[in-house]
Amino acid sequence: MKKLRAIVLIATLASVSGCATTNKDPLEGLNRGIYKFNDVADRYAMKPVAKAYKAVAPSPVRTGISNFFSNLGTLTTVVNDLLQLKFAQAFSDAGRFVINTTFGVVGLIDVASMDNIPKHQEDFGQTLGYWGMGSGAYLVLPILGPSTVRDASGLAIDTVTSDPIQYLHNIGQVRTYYQVRAVQLLDKRTQLLDATDLVDNASIDPYAFMRDAYLQRRASLIQDGLVPQELLQDEFEPADEDVPAKPAASSSNNGETVLLQSVTSVDQAEPGNMAAVVVSESQAVESIAAPTLDEVDALAFEATAQPEEVLPPLLEQTSETGDEMPVVEKEAAEVVAAIDETLMALPAETAPQ
Repeated sequence: MKKLRAIVLIATLASVSGCATTNKDPLEGLNRGIYKFNDVADRYAMKPVAKAYKAVAPSPVRTGISNFFSNLGTLTTVVNDLLQLKFAQAFSDAGRFVINTTFGVVGLIDVASMDNIPKHQEDFGQTLGYWGMGSGAYLVLPILGPSTVRDASGLAIDTVTSDPIQYLHNIGQVRTYYQVRAVQLLDKRTQLLDATDLVDNASIDPYAFMRDAYLQRRASLIQDGLVPQELLQDEFEPADEDVPAKPAASSSNNGETVLLQSVTSVDQAEPGNMAAVVVSESQAVESIAAPTLDEVDALAFEATAQPEEVLPPLLEQTSETGDEMPVVEKEAAEVVAAIDETLMALPAETAPQ
């Protein structure tokens, strides 16, 4: 009777805290202290034992023990299926328990999964959340790890009402009860070896990572796989989308400018310095073919700021009637003629091959 009163009191506190708490971690100072205690206990006691157990026990043995405890937890799932009015799911989970207990040798073999019977996970904390109770403040329980006020209350109720292992304690088998609990805890810690290593190596603040991951997972379980949008909000600011797009035509304008400058250099060159002119011409072509990123950015900025000055003055037409040749073509023809005359005037032994 005293246990029942304590459970009702805890559930009442969970409902009050779930309605009044907006900060999900108001007890962060206390939680971090318990988290450090759990981390030290895990690092120097539980984790080495779990690694030794994984190294010594064969994989079929470890799988059978995991299946056994998972099958016992199916009873809690069936009870909470009924409390959430999920009758079809309750029927399926009850069928899993019967099949694994009988054909699977008290649950050591997961025959139901071989028959493609889906597996669900429900507890009283999820039931409270299903009927609208808030999660309350985030809690870190000694040894057990992440929880909330609502989920801790649900765990206490599930342990008293629908946990078969608790029955051993109720009938006076205290020693057997603690032995089975120790094996259950060891099995669960062994399953989390890879996950904890990933958290320690990948996260800057493992405490915050565990808290956010736990809250998202619980919200997903309550909504049958869906995560509320507010838990998926990215804390980073969006990228700046106000930067104007850079015109793609600026590179071609750059190429025309370089080409016209090279034509001017050929026109002004002396006949005896044609080799230098040819070299400058090849360098100009290379600069057109592969402009640097800085040049492209600078020209794009100039084209955006002053679009009327992008085109060089030499591209303008001087004739309004269309009868006369454009300035660019006329100067190009004169340059070509000057080059031909210079090449013809060179001695035979210096002429290019």
